Amino acid sequence: MTLTRSLVRRLPRPARRRLVEARHLLRSMVRVERALPDLLIIGAQRCGTSSLYKYLGRHPQVVASTRKETEYFSGRYALGEHWYRAHFPSTRSITRGDVERITFEATPDYMLDPRAAERAASVVPDARIIALLRDPVARTYSHYRHMVRLGYESLSFEEALDAEHDRCREDWRRIAVDPSYRPKSLLRYSYVERGHYALQLDRWFEIYDEPSILLIRSEDFFASTRQVFARIQSFLGIDIWTPADMPNHSETGPDNLHIDPSVRDRLREHFASHSAELTRLGFKPDWVTT
Repeated sequence: MTLTRSLVRRLPRPARRRLVEARHLLRSMVRVERALPDLLIIGAQRCGTSSLYKYLGRHPQVVASTRKETEYFSGRYALGEHWYRAHFPSTRSITRGDVERITFEATPDYMLDPRAAERAASVVPDARIIALLRDPVARTYSHYRHMVRLGYESLSFEEALDAEHDRCREDWRRIAVDPSYRPKSLLRYSYVERGHYALQLDRWFEIYDEPSILLIRSEDFFASTRQVFARIQSFLGIDIWTPADMPNHSETGPDNLHIDPSVRDRLREHFASHSAELTRLGFKPDWVTT
């Protein structure tokens, strides 16, 4: 890590965001032909997308977007394709020697947002799609703890689950009628909704061919990182390459162990039918049951 990156990481989150936006503005002002992504990592949130973004971004045949989550096909679509392309390298720089590199981004909200799949297909119809899927009970609690850490959540876990419908109802209504609407409450408090994986993935399978979509269990990704990463590289058609170290950048610890047993059982029962639906997409969840 360079000294500059080290200093940037120490900045408060709002300052880092402003710095990223300023950099993007400068890139947007430079009139060069830029590539579109060959790969979209669409989610799910709190399932390991940050780690995969870091690993792939280090691959010699891959160029990552300038920031992990562009949010273009969800809340920022109205900014236009030129704005989106500014996140990616110039078409001239994609080729290095005799090797043509691929580029990608990772926005976990793409799985949740019902507008994202159709929008993506209109811009990058030939892209590969990867989704990381974690035990939805653990994912739900991890999401809740993340919102607590960020200062957005003051309710207890059970209270937050009970409040989800009312908190998100208006956002669901608005995104159905306003293409440019950015649903902040929905993105923050959709604890249970984000675990309805099959319903969300159906939108992508309806538009993209099955061979272009790869579903990965997050538990496998973190238990056998090098093997699963090799599988992902084969899916992308790039050389198998393994970084010297592969730390967990996603903060996906065993959060489900801290859930009250009665709440955990309530969630387990709720998600049972949703997880079973994944089998028709060729995915075997095999979630942990403790």
